[in-house]
Amino acid sequence: MSSAWQSPLAAEEIARDAKWLAQALDPAAGVVRLIATDAEAYRAASFLDDRLMQLPVDAQLVPWPQIDAAMQGDLRADARWIFHIGHVGSTLVSRLLGEITGVLAVREPRLLRDLAISSADVRAQYIGPVAKLMSRTFDDDQLACVKATSFASEIAPELVPSGERALFMYATVGRYIANILAGENSLKELHALAPVRARRLANRGICLSGPRNDADLAAAAWACEMTALEAGAEAMTACPIMWADFDAMLADMPAGLGRVSDFFGFGADEIAIHAIAGGPLMQRYSKALEFEYTPSLRQQVIAGAAQSHGRDIDGALAMLRAASEKSPLLARAVHRGGSES
Repeated sequence: MSSAWQSPLAAEEIARDAKWLAQALDPAAGVVRLIATDAEAYRAASFLDDRLMQLPVDAQLVPWPQIDAAMQGDLRADARWIFHIGHVGSTLVSRLLGEITGVLAVREPRLLRDLAISSADVRAQYIGPVAKLMSRTFDDDQLACVKATSFASEIAPELVPSGERALFMYATVGRYIANILAGENSLKELHALAPVRARRLANRGICLSGPRNDADLAAAAWACEMTALEAGAEAMTACPIMWADFDAMLADMPAGLGRVSDFFGFGADEIAIHAIAGGPLMQRYSKALEFEYTPSLRQQVIAGAAQSHGRDIDGALAMLRAASEKSPLLARAVHRGGSES
């Protein structure tokens, strides 16, 4: 993690508001990279990861003890959280929620990924004040809504304080597989993450048969990320959790967005929700707003891939059903997300 050392920030400046985004953590060095960020920058950024460093930024490396000290005391830790399995519209939903007055949407800061890939003993040294760091806003009346990287679901119980709320987003397994098979970039990501996902599944006692094709790999990816959410929900009994099937939301986005807003306590009225759900964000690719991408196009893409790869997808679904007979956790995931309606 590279950035120039600068004069230390005062604790009150770090704690005061969301200006200094806690963007990345280097556990080995014990430093956090803070990036000066205003409300419009939060709104514009699809991801608050290292892609931010391609832009001119005011970044400072701050020793962890200084961050820890700044977050002491009775500071708010009331951020709302979005966890997801990837490729299920979480960026779009985050953007839509960020259009609600009084909501600061925070999308995938690298710091959460850095924590997720750290060992449990290392993570324990740093995770204590993270909920407070992520709950900072620019106004006392604002609420932060944090969307984590998909594999940060592994540490959701450690991130969300007791009593705070989380949205768990997913897609039914057949639609997820078809969506992955339809995209060149998603296939590259699928292969790159396959070994890590296999280890994560094994850690939960789930062993799938060797993949015969990309549909099997996509089914394994779905199983990995869905069982992470199921395990998280099992551990988060003190936290209200809302599950959302993204394609069901798309079928009536005003209603779906309204339910999420109500669940999070954002207080948006029906007129505002309909205006947001009917606005330009629904016609753009949420990860890169310069490209058009509509719900109908998503449906066409998934339907086309399902038709082209139907036999492989059926085989992958059978593989998951067989494996679920030996894993109650996977069985719950398949029960929740196995319908292809």
